[in-house]
Amino acid sequence: MRSLERLLRPKSVAVIGGGTWCENVVRECRKSGFRGELRVVHPKRSEVGGCMAVKSIDELPFAPDATFIGVNRHLTVDIVRRLSAIRAGGAVCFASGFREAAQELDDGHSLQEELVLAAGDMPILGPNCYGFINALDGAMLWPDQHGAEVVSRGIAIISQSSNIALNMTMQTRGLPIAYLLTVGNQAQTGLSDIGEALLDDDRVTAIGLHIEGIGDLRGFEQFARKANALGKPLVALKVGKSEQAKTATVSHTASLAGGMAGASALFRRLGIAQVDSLPVLLETLKLVHVAGYLPNARIASMSCSGGEASLMADTAFQKGVFFPELDDQQKTHLKRVLGHKVALANPLDYHTYIWGDVDEMSRTFTAMMQGDLSLGIVVLDFPRADRCSQDEWVKVLEAIEIAVKATGKPMAVLSSLTETLPEDVAVSLMAKGIVPFCGMEEAMSAIAAVSSIPEELTSETIHIPKTVGNSITISEGKAKIALQKHGARIPVSVQAKGAFEAVSVAEDVGFPVVLKGLGIAHKTEAGAVSLNLMSAEEVSDAASAMPADRFLVEEMVTGGIAELLVGVLRDPAHGLILTLAAGGVLTELLQDSVSLILPVSRSEVSDALSKLRVFEILSGYRGGPQCDLDAINDAVMAVQSYAMSTAVEEIEINPLLCGRDFAIAVDALIKCGEAIDE
Repeated sequence: MRSLERLLRPKSVAVIGGGTWCENVVRECRKSGFRGELRVVHPKRSEVGGCMAVKSIDELPFAPDATFIGVNRHLTVDIVRRLSAIRAGGAVCFASGFREAAQELDDGHSLQEELVLAAGDMPILGPNCYGFINALDGAMLWPDQHGAEVVSRGIAIISQSSNIALNMTMQTRGLPIAYLLTVGNQAQTGLSDIGEALLDDDRVTAIGLHIEGIGDLRGFEQFARKANALGKPLVALKVGKSEQAKTATVSHTASLAGGMAGASALFRRLGIAQVDSLPVLLETLKLVHVAGYLPNARIASMSCSGGEASLMADTAFQKGVFFPELDDQQKTHLKRVLGHKVALANPLDYHTYIWGDVDEMSRTFTAMMQGDLSLGIVVLDFPRADRCSQDEWVKVLEAIEIAVKATGKPMAVLSSLTETLPEDVAVSLMAKGIVPFCGMEEAMSAIAAVSSIPEELTSETIHIPKTVGNSITISEGKAKIALQKHGARIPVSVQAKGAFEAVSVAEDVGFPVVLKGLGIAHKTEAGAVSLNLMSAEEVSDAASAMPADRFLVEEMVTGGIAELLVGVLRDPAHGLILTLAAGGVLTELLQDSVSLILPVSRSEVSDALSKLRVFEILSGYRGGPQCDLDAINDAVMAVQSYAMSTAVEEIEINPLLCGRDFAIAVDALIKCGEAIDE
């Protein structure tokens, strides 16, 4: 495929069609001051939207860099073929009725394939998409009204929903949108291709992503790594449930790693800030546009209200954002400005003693920002301009600007309500390098998302899982042996047919033993596990009571301190998801888990374990015995080794029994694409 540069940064634009949508494209390009050549192609009209029209593509005086195709789906294919033949730069395919409508239209799938074939190496966006807005160069290949204005630099947004993209142009938060693109069906050109092309524009500072699904995992990884190398943050809003949550139902891992876990693990690995709503997406983009990623979530808050200070403290606590205590230097400088009547703390209520005094306020803000902080925030809600004067509030902004220049640290103005930060003020603040936050909840969420990205990312590429066909669930005994071959430690175990053979095997293994019924996924719930059996009679009775005729007789492992779950789940969109969790029968109830994308290093596993609540037990709760963390790491590495060696759907060790000097896979299951040799 040819470069996307001509399409996204065009010097000539053609609009094909004559309906309202096409008239809108012409109008928006002209309104935004597009300086390149602009023509319309229509077989019957001499002008469309006030722009001169020619009757066919052959009559165009140039091969257009970018073309908006606003005709029916069948004609779209023919036009794309013709544009490709004349070496046009690329096209937006507005029409619907392709693969997205395959259930309603018999030819939807085949017509999309025909469209891609017709395009050849010419880039196309869509079909079934609105197109794009280039607010840097005034190229608005967008068939509807929008709220974007021409800017000199700013962030880019890529959305898999045209309507959501349109809504984001209507924001009044001061966010400078340089590009806004919709991808539609991604028949040929995907989100990652577009993202890489946008990164090449020096005027783009960061990219926001509205993602429904990731089709090309390797391409997405390449895009994210390029963004990281260029120092241009990515912020993602992921919607929808991942497919593995619907298809994988055998293990507890499926429950823990379903939903957003795979996407979240992928974003963390690739250094992408994840958010959970459109307002937070916009606020986070404002933050990274001004300050980039934050090294930590240590911030300062300043307001002239104790109520606002309390709200800030409570909201930050819920989001994992921290207000470090004031150090001696901060206190000394603040006392010189505020005297002894003000209680010095962070968040700071500086009262109204210095309100309206630019010099005193700037000294206060500068003193507060002397600490070890990533960001300083001044809470400031503007009064209504139609009823009140804003003069005194403008003085606060002057003081903040002085403090930013004095300290060199990023600062923000935060309005507790979106309505109380006028758009013109927000725009002015952004131009001065001050973040205009709207809403405490949104601001704290943005800070948490941006500060959670590790400074150093692993350079190891994501493992793309092998395709699974004709998947089968293998028996517990075979699953353990398979994992043992890759380094997992398992208990002594022997299979038996019937109660009589189970008794004989138990005597050979040596009491106490564990008896398990085979062929049952969740044995405890089915009454198919009996522990600590001390005699032949107890084994016989237990076997007779179980809903099984085949058994696994195992040594009874004693000295366990804690139980973990170690699981891997194949997620077609995000790779192999490794889940570490508190294990045993209460796994799903405890919901104490963390997920990573394979491959992982031992240090990454250690870090993940430390984030679990159960880690307090693993590391010796209240002076108790510690588990062998190296042995636990060995078990995780064994699971990873097996998962990356074959076509796996699911793997689960639950529990991994952890003791002072061991970590033993007491129970295991594997769902894979082929049988495993014994």
